Amino acid sequence: MNFTLEHAVEILSRTPAVLRALLAGLGEHWTHANYGEKTFSPFDVVGHLIHGERADWIPRALIILERGEDRPFDPFDRYAMYEASKGKTMAELLDTFESHRKQNLETLEELRLTPDLFLRRGTHPELGTVTLENLLATWALHDLNHISQIAKAMAHQYRNAVGPWRAYISILPQ
Repeated sequence: MNFTLEHAVEILSRTPAVLRALLAGLGEHWTHANYGEKTFSPFDVVGHLIHGERADWIPRALIILERGEDRPFDPFDRYAMYEASKGKTMAELLDTFESHRKQNLETLEELRLTPDLFLRRGTHPELGTVTLENLLATWALHDLNHISQIAKAMAHQYRNAVGPWRAYISILPQ
C-alpha cells in the first residue's frame, strides 16, 4: 500500500481508544509487567507514546516544513517516560495521551498538507535524510508496533500458565 495521509490518520486517530479499551481499569499485574530485561511494560509504552506526542512527530514535521535539512531534529529520548510517568496512574496516562493525540491530529489537519509536501526533507540525527512522508508513515507504524509490544508484555504474564498450548501461541517465544 502506498502512503496516504488519510490512511495514516485512520490508525493515529484510533490508537487512544484502542489503548483505553485494552488497558483502562486493569491491575498493575497487567499494566506494569514487561517481558524481560530492558523491555517496556504497557505503562511504560503509554508514557513513551506521550513523550512522542510532545517531542517527536509534530515538532519534527514542523522542522521539515519550516527549515528542511538545514536544521537536524533534536535527539529523541526513548526513555524519558520513566521520569515523566513517576507517580501517575494508567488512567492519567491514557487521558494525557488522548489529549495530546487529539491536539496533534488537529495541528496536522491545520497544516493542510499536500502530496508534494510529503517529499520535503529533514535530517534525523542518526538516520540522516528523511522525508515528511517517512516521518508520518513511521508515526502510524510506531503506534502499531507499540500496541503489539503491549500485547506481548501482557501475553508474557501467562507464558507458563498456558502449558503445552504455548506451541500454538505465536506471541510467546518457543
